[in-house]
Amino acid sequence: MRRPATAKKPATPGQIRIISGRWRGRKIPVADAEGLRPTTDRVRETLFNWLMQEVAERRVLDCFSGSGALALEALSREASFALLLEKDRQQAQQLNSLCQTLGANAEVQQTDALHYLQQRCSHPFDLVFIDPPFRQQLAEPCCQLLEQQGWLSADAWIYLETEKELPLQAVPANWQLYREKIAGQLAYRLFRRQA
Repeated sequence: MRRPATAKKPATPGQIRIISGRWRGRKIPVADAEGLRPTTDRVRETLFNWLMQEVAERRVLDCFSGSGALALEALSREASFALLLEKDRQQAQQLNSLCQTLGANAEVQQTDALHYLQQRCSHPFDLVFIDPPFRQQLAEPCCQLLEQQGWLSADAWIYLETEKELPLQAVPANWQLYREKIAGQLAYRLFRRQA
């Protein structure tokens, strides 16, 4: 029997999958939370094709983790360690539980990313993911803090996923654009830091 057109479908969490590596095909739960917009399989596949030889043995920082899809994909492809920053308490707990289940060499911090990144970093990261909620003016200050507070290794790779209208002046001058694509309202770009 069909539901009337006015009936709302109950909110249920979705799933995305890890594309490749040791956890290939593993499903990651995605909560139905406001502003949570996991990077799609297609975009992640493109990104990790760009990064083909640059993931194994790298230290990874995921600034706005959400579902954790980017960091977990990197760990599945033999990244050595990942630090996941997630503001939402419930989402951070879910990420922590998932990392423990997978036996991932990862740390989840339930924190505001911009606040956390204000501290100096003594062990820089080689691969950084920046995928903040859209149109909240988080991308530019995040980029600046990463550069100013020593979070990036000398030749770090930085992935930035934003609304397409965000100007490229938002990124530090020593980040060289390596690849970029636009998909609908989304712009995703990969930068290489020049020391």
